[in-house]
Amino acid sequence: MNYELSGSKNKKQKGDTTRALKKLAPLLNGEKRKLALAISMAMIGSAASLLDPIIIGRAVDLYIKNKDFHGVLISTAILLGVYLVGLVASYIQTLALGGVGRRVLFSLRNALFAKLQELPAAFFNQNKSGDLISRINNDTDKLNQFIGQALMQFMRSLFVVAGAGIFLLSLNPRLGAASLIPAAVVLLATRLLAPWVEAANLKSLQAVGQMSSEIQESLANFKVVAAFNRLDYFKDRFNGVNVKNFSASVKAGIASNIYAPIYGVASTMAQLIILGYGTYLITAGNFTIGLLIGYLLYVDNFYRPLRQLATVWPSMQLAFAAIDRISEVLALRSDMEIVQDKFAEAKTDLQLEFRDVSFTYLEGKTVLSKVNLKLQKGKTYALVGPTGGGKTTTASLMARLYDASQGSILFEGQDIRSYSPEVRSQKIGFILQEPFLFTGTIRDNIVYGNRDYLNCTDEQLAGALNSSGLSGLIARFGQGLKTNIASGGDTISLGQKQLIAFIRAVLRKPDLLILDEATANIDTVTEQLLEEIINKLPKDTTKVIIAHRLNTIDNADEIYFVNAGKIVLAGSMEQAVKMLTGQKRTS
Repeated sequence: MNYELSGSKNKKQKGDTTRALKKLAPLLNGEKRKLALAISMAMIGSAASLLDPIIIGRAVDLYIKNKDFHGVLISTAILLGVYLVGLVASYIQTLALGGVGRRVLFSLRNALFAKLQELPAAFFNQNKSGDLISRINNDTDKLNQFIGQALMQFMRSLFVVAGAGIFLLSLNPRLGAASLIPAAVVLLATRLLAPWVEAANLKSLQAVGQMSSEIQESLANFKVVAAFNRLDYFKDRFNGVNVKNFSASVKAGIASNIYAPIYGVASTMAQLIILGYGTYLITAGNFTIGLLIGYLLYVDNFYRPLRQLATVWPSMQLAFAAIDRISEVLALRSDMEIVQDKFAEAKTDLQLEFRDVSFTYLEGKTVLSKVNLKLQKGKTYALVGPTGGGKTTTASLMARLYDASQGSILFEGQDIRSYSPEVRSQKIGFILQEPFLFTGTIRDNIVYGNRDYLNCTDEQLAGALNSSGLSGLIARFGQGLKTNIASGGDTISLGQKQLIAFIRAVLRKPDLLILDEATANIDTVTEQLLEEIINKLPKDTTKVIIAHRLNTIDNADEIYFVNAGKIVLAGSMEQAVKMLTGQKRTS
């Protein structure tokens, strides 16, 4: 299955804003009461601001023109009351929306991280971790800023614009229609420019994700860069993505701010139309000075929120682009679902069986082709073959890190896909070629995901380690179980990482233990100790060993040669050596 995230679309469909708002709506389901209160306060505040021109225009025509000082004071008091109502409504609206963005940010990041945990290994092979981090951190924060800041301003501006437009048309339809002509022009321009602005902002977000990926990759491999004295390579790679990010950011800034001057010109044009046409109506005796002042104020009430919307629009476009990138992850579904077992065979002495198994990577590389393989309980099997021959892929299929492209894999006579992840990980131990350790102590790492020891005391864990013959390995670390592991295990050697991964897997007492080059970075003495520990596992534990050092697999019951899509029984160690050396000569 293709899990590659695009993050962009070559062609934008009409109604992108509506589509983005539909994606945003489910994220706000838990905030309906707060949003309803905020919208109510926005409407009250908007209504308060829309009363100003009527009060002022009336005061000019009735009181100021007739020099009625008492009437002016009454109008002033009414205006003060209207302003206070608007102020209180604005304050309540701010309080209502203040925490909405943060709560949405919190739940959305949890949802994204939970979704990533559901996805299979193939997803992470096809996508860069830096871009995923950017989606969780940067994109969700853009959405938070929009909800917590821009959305509040957007709602109020929208109500004021609608109300002012209604007043302009109702007081004098012809004059109102003339004043709205510039607005129609700029709204058409906005409609035409919106896809370009959204695309520019989406590219800017993608560029941030690419830069995050480059930084993460470069820092993770900094030791290699320094060892080969290629800091220039590190610098050039970063400079390349930084330049792209800068270019995309500049273009997004230009696109996002293009609306403000257009809306400013429209406001000026509308005021000139009102002054010209209004003056004509006054001279004709069909209009008053107070109405003209009120009209100018309503025009300002109409176009000023439009200019504010123009400043809010970039934030909205960034939020819409972020919603697309976030929704793309949330919409993914793992193709490694738990299925109903169709075999349901009786008790069997087979631990694992491949039936006509084929596996092809997404890019079209076939690793296995119609392979049949039977592993019996309690036996030790070795997989040998040239680098890139398919040994690790075979082991990954055994542990169901991937599903077979064709054929069936049975574990204890049951379709391996019918096991839940919890049961499967308890029954199958997999020591990876490059073990990963979590930040914390050795104890944290070896009990991770092991429900039998997760809540046990240090004494109980020490007893379990001793009975499994693992206490000697723990003693090799200065502070034993309390030894701290830094991020990624960079403070310890690769060999020590493999020891901890070995302890973590063996402590589970799995039915199938897969060791993928698990002793490649361990000295010979320690390797012999590990072999003794493996021999202490229950007799029905099946072991699968992948190793390039042939002495590691000398005691295997059966040796298989893996290469060119086939898994062939090698027979003896001598035959395995001949097959391996013959392959090297051929290549």
